Parts: sequence; C-alpha cells; structure tokens
Amino acid sequence: MWLANKTFMNKLYDALFLVSFGGPESPEEIKPFLERITEGKNIPSNRLEEIAQRYETVGGVSPLNANMRDIKEKLEIEIKNRDIDIPIFLGYRNVDPLISNTVNEMKDSGVSKCLVWLSSPYSSYSSCRQYTENIENACSHIKNAPQTEQIRRHHDHPGLIEPAADCLRSAIDEIPSALRDETVLLFSAHSLPVSMAETCRYESEINEAASLVANKVDPDKRLRREVVWQSRSGPPSIPWLEPDINDKLDQLASEGVKAVVVSPIGFPVENFEILWDLDFEASNKAASLGMAFSRANSVNNDSRFISMIADLLCERIDKPTLAVSALGSLKIAPKKCEKDCCPNK
Repeated sequence: MWLANKTFMNKLYDALFLVSFGGPESPEEIKPFLERITEGKNIPSNRLEEIAQRYETVGGVSPLNANMRDIKEKLEIEIKNRDIDIPIFLGYRNVDPLISNTVNEMKDSGVSKCLVWLSSPYSSYSSCRQYTENIENACSHIKNAPQTEQIRRHHDHPGLIEPAADCLRSAIDEIPSALRDETVLLFSAHSLPVSMAETCRYESEINEAASLVANKVDPDKRLRREVVWQSRSGPPSIPWLEPDINDKLDQLASEGVKAVVVSPIGFPVENFEILWDLDFEASNKAASLGMAFSRANSVNNDSRFISMIADLLCERIDKPTLAVSALGSLKIAPKKCEKDCCPNK
C-alpha cells in the first residue's frame, strides 16, 4: 500500500480529498441527477422537466466533472514535484463517485486523516458548510472512517485572482475595438437567499474578488464594473441577492450601454450554471438588446490555480508555499472553521 511510503512530513494528513457538486455527463444521467438534488423538496414534475430541458439545450453534459478530474490529474503532478507523497481522491455531492463512496474508498486504502479542498473558495452554507455536513454525515455511517479537516476559504488568493484577470482580458479582446472603451464589466456569482448571505462573508468575498480582478485588468478604473447574481431558485417571495444578471442587462441597455463582458468570478471551475445562465440566457438577452457580449473563461486547470491548491495544502503541513497567501483586505479565513459559522438560514 502507498501508506508504507509516507514521509514524516505528511503524517498530519495522509490524503487530499477534492469535493464538488457534480453534474450529469450524458443525457441519460440528467433525470437521476435532478431527482437526487431535489429529493425531499416537493419540486413539481413539470419544473424538473423544465430544468432537464435546460441541460439538454446545452448538450446534456455539465463540464464540472471533467474539469475536476483534470484538476486532480494536474495536482497529482504538482504535489509530486513538491515531494509531497499523498494520494488525491475525488468525490461529489450528487453524482458518482459520491462523497460517501469516496470516504469508504479512503478507509479501505488505509487513510486515517485527510485534508478536504472544496471547488468553491467562498464562505457560505451552500458553498462550504453544507459540504462539511455531507462529509461528516458520510463518515458517521462508515466504521473507522478517516478524520477530515477542510482547507481554509481562499477567495483572494493570487492563484485565483491572477488567472481570472487573464481570462477577463482575453474576453475584453473579443469585444469589437470600437466598443471596448465603453464596455461594462460584470462579475457574476451564484445568488443566495439574503437571510443566508447575512450570516457569512460570501457577498463581501465575491465583491472583493471582483474588485481585485477588475483592478488588475483596469488599474485606472476607466471601465464601469459591477457585481451581478445568477442561478437563483425557490419561491419568488424569498429575497435573494440582487441584481440578477438579466435584469442588469435590461438596465444597462436602457442606459445606452453597447457592450458587456462577464467574468464568472463565483465559479472558478466551469459548470452547468455558466453554460445555461451566462452562455445561453444572458448571451441571448444581450443579443436581443443589441449589446455585444463576451464571457470570460473560468480558471479551471490554470497552472497557477493548481499551484494555489498545493500551496493551501502546504500551509497545513508547514511546508513552504510559492505565492503570497492573500491579496485582499478582508481577514484571512481561519484554517479551521468555527462550529457555528455559515449557518443555514
């Protein structure tokens, strides 16, 4: 077994566990995927069919799983180059390999304590605490399951900000040259219920990450920049973070804006929400309004993003890192979350 080769330096953790939401990888997987994520929520069947049709419209495949596998592959090379001899496991909340299956796999492999990296760097119940609960629940049902600890939140790490800025620059270049000086930069993230956002740093972290990226791309602040939200769900009576990106496009068009560039700052790893909410809905909305539209790529497997994950691991095993830990002014998130952080409200 690989544990026989574990060095003293790595005894704090003997595995790294990458965790994400997961998504269907074929049209046949859409229905069971949607049934799983809506289980117990009394979602009408016609609503599920509507969402299924959205997946089919963009090809029936979420890019998330393939991107996560690619990150895992490149990260294995990165940590090996840093003389870190631990295996990397991958698990999802909603598709195979499910979190519980991966926890069981780690146990069978002899893992006693693993460090967990979540694909979202932001603090909230949905993007962080809920995954911790999922992992803890899985471990509670598996005898001798490994102990788990989570990598800190890292919204302002240069390994995220710098490649996101490069992606934004490339997207601006796609706008016709005559319109670039008047382009509006929109930074989009998954909306949350206002009651949930008020219990965590999510909104502040999104705003700061957007500002850091915008200032790298446009240090003289010539271009207007705003944060927008997408992917809201649930009853209309429950207030969510606003403005929705499509509402913002309507407003900008009424002001005479002719071009927008969208950075999916809330989604470092590309997923279905980007394909539907931005590439389909927002893009079509902009076209109907006569606006030029360009969407920046997600960071995905950029080498700096991979190095960031390795750095965050190194922080926990007292090994030198390659980049500064943070670029923003918000206090660096603690290495271990408080028990009562980011409640579900």
